[in-house]
Amino acid sequence: MKRIIIHWTAGGYFPAAEEKMRYHFLVDKAGKVHKGNFRPEDNEICKSGRYAAHTGGGNTGSVGVAVCAMAGFKNRNHVGHYPVVLEQFEAAMKLCAELCVKYKIDVMSDTVMTHYEFGLKNPKTSSAGKIDIIFIPPYSWISQQEAGGFIRSKIKWYIQKLRGEN
Repeated sequence: MKRIIIHWTAGGYFPAAEEKMRYHFLVDKAGKVHKGNFRPEDNEICKSGRYAAHTGGGNTGSVGVAVCAMAGFKNRNHVGHYPVVLEQFEAAMKLCAELCVKYKIDVMSDTVMTHYEFGLKNPKTSSAGKIDIIFIPPYSWISQQEAGGFIRSKIKWYIQKLRGEN
């Protein structure tokens, strides 16, 4: 695996059957990690139709991690009834750190990114214009432009903690 792409489901706090088809891992409101229907390795070559289709134009070699939340999100002032909660966000960042270690993925902007960032970098794909993740409710002071960098910093911190460096 060469990268991790992080999403929110735009749904409720627990994974729906359809969401399990799209993502490799989903994190619920309590921070519990649920496995999707496909293994990350199923996305090594995405030609068979049996893979997690989480990022239009970017599924091959990508692990899809989703936070179960954000149904009804319009903007930072109208986040809907299912905003990402702190425990959930932190569990997702820890999971991403574990995946980076397992798959030997360096945490950089082209290897660990949000769906939003992938769409910006690949404007001719169906991921262009995706808004996950442009707002992190537990860290509401983080701007849309800072969200990806903040996420990568969190993941690096968890990697250090996993390696006993903190």
